[in-house]
Amino acid sequence: MKGMILVMDGMAGRPLKELNNQTTLQAAKTPNMDKMAERGITGLMDSIAPGIIPGSDTAHLSILGYNPYEVYTGRGPFEAVGVGVDVIPGDIAFRCNFSTSDEDGIITDRRAGRIRDGTDEIIATLNTMKLEGYEDIEIIFKESTGHRAVLVLRGEGLSGKVSDADPKIEGNKPKIVKALDGSPEAEKTADILNKLVPKSYEMTKDHPVNLKRIEEGEAPANIIIPRGAGEVPEVESINDKYEVNSACIAETGLIMGIGRFAGMDIIEMEDVTGGTDTNLENIRDTILDQVNNSEHDFFLINIDGADEAGHDGNAEEKVKFIEKVDQVVMSELLKLEDCYIFLTADHSTPISVKNHSGDPVPILINGPEVRVDDVTEYNEFAVAKGGMCRIRGADVMNILTDLMGYAHKFGA
Repeated sequence: MKGMILVMDGMAGRPLKELNNQTTLQAAKTPNMDKMAERGITGLMDSIAPGIIPGSDTAHLSILGYNPYEVYTGRGPFEAVGVGVDVIPGDIAFRCNFSTSDEDGIITDRRAGRIRDGTDEIIATLNTMKLEGYEDIEIIFKESTGHRAVLVLRGEGLSGKVSDADPKIEGNKPKIVKALDGSPEAEKTADILNKLVPKSYEMTKDHPVNLKRIEEGEAPANIIIPRGAGEVPEVESINDKYEVNSACIAETGLIMGIGRFAGMDIIEMEDVTGGTDTNLENIRDTILDQVNNSEHDFFLINIDGADEAGHDGNAEEKVKFIEKVDQVVMSELLKLEDCYIFLTADHSTPISVKNHSGDPVPILINGPEVRVDDVTEYNEFAVAKGGMCRIRGADVMNILTDLMGYAHKFGA
């Protein structure tokens, strides 16, 4: 038997007046997800614990059976590994945004117009960066999907205990990075970042890629904003932990990084963006090929576009994307036999909040010999009556591997 956890990133939400007090998932036409619910068992899940607002990183760690309070040091290392940077012990890694700054240092677009092309050329320039007084510190940049990037600092006397530079909203300057524990290492790292951010603007404001974007009326990617600092953690292989042969199918560096840290094989795809414009046909075909033709028996799958629409506060786009996933992807997964599908979101991203929330997310399991309940729709309200009731993310792998026949009896 094979099994998959399919995470529709940020799919869940809260009721909206403009949608007749429905969530975007309720408002979306999802006949295939509904059919899965009708054939399976449903419920609600708190990715970490009730009321805890999870990041995508901590939510996925919990869902994979790891305690995020023990293994999570920050998002940066997962992003870095996910995009192929060979991090080593002592490295400090950050997730970054390509952003847009005006001449006064004000951030006018945190995501640089959702830039899709040319970031590799900008990164090539940034990787020549040297900072006065810190010539011994190696500065490594790497582009990820869309507006995302990573930064790794390598050298002596560094610390991940520093704050973010991200102002969170447009109209502000990047935040001054501060040492969080007052240590000399953190003070040094903060000083490096406070020099690095304006330096990135100096180096990229007149880059050919940005000059072309300005000419075409698009926001330039002329500054790097680091956040999510973390030191490289040690994580037990999921293959050893649950005796599976696992693979990760994801669009973004973050989720691929979590997969790599967990010891999964990473199945890379072309023409995927992590946004609502991603190539769902490629994602669908990759999933089907892996389930039907590979030796892998467990899959972590992440589809990210609903989260992007939630962060943008775009209800119409979120509804349309959920419907497209249902039509393009779920319609084919519904036909799979001898495979357990655990469908969920990692967290809620309500349109009204434009960020993650602590609301529980809907879950369902579809597969052989599942105890089918009476639920016939897949959304936040219908599944509340389901047979799985309300679980935590930490329960998922135990439930799934038990159904797959991989679990071991506890006791005599």
